[in-house]
Amino acid sequence: MESTVGLEPWAEDDFWLLLRKNEPAMTEHLGGPETEAKLRDRHRRYLAMSAGEPEAGRMFRVVADGESVGSIGFWERVWQDEEVYEAGWSILPEFQGRGLAARAARALVVHAGVHGARRHLHAFPAVDHPASNAVCRAAGFELLGEVRFEYPPGQWHASSDWRAVLGGDDGS
Repeated sequence: MESTVGLEPWAEDDFWLLLRKNEPAMTEHLGGPETEAKLRDRHRRYLAMSAGEPEAGRMFRVVADGESVGSIGFWERVWQDEEVYEAGWSILPEFQGRGLAARAARALVVHAGVHGARRHLHAFPAVDHPASNAVCRAAGFELLGEVRFEYPPGQWHASSDWRAVLGGDDGS
């Protein structure tokens, strides 16, 4: 039986999830673990996103069959002179390989399409991160090609540029 996957708005009690996701294996493609102070800043930003205007973006806790399994969200950015949303996600190691990230990403596309004000949602996984690229493919994103992408600030790497069209049009 397939797990039920839902998105719950990021809440005050979700800081533990940032701590869990801060392990070296979970941050290998994100520049490595962060200090607790940086995690607390990130938590405050996520809470502010949950309290702010929905079209500016949202962070969510991914829940599968009632259990917290990771996080996913989208936020505003300018990419190649277009105002778009960027998406990012992370599923805890013990829940990986079950298709939960792809199902959460599909739900995120729907949410951003309904509540957002931008036409496109992009994801930029490292080209050498096959799992995240597979999530994009399984979630229905279109691969636009390879780009140089900066994350974290000051660290450039080869990334795949995946795009989902929001609002049900073909993006042309």
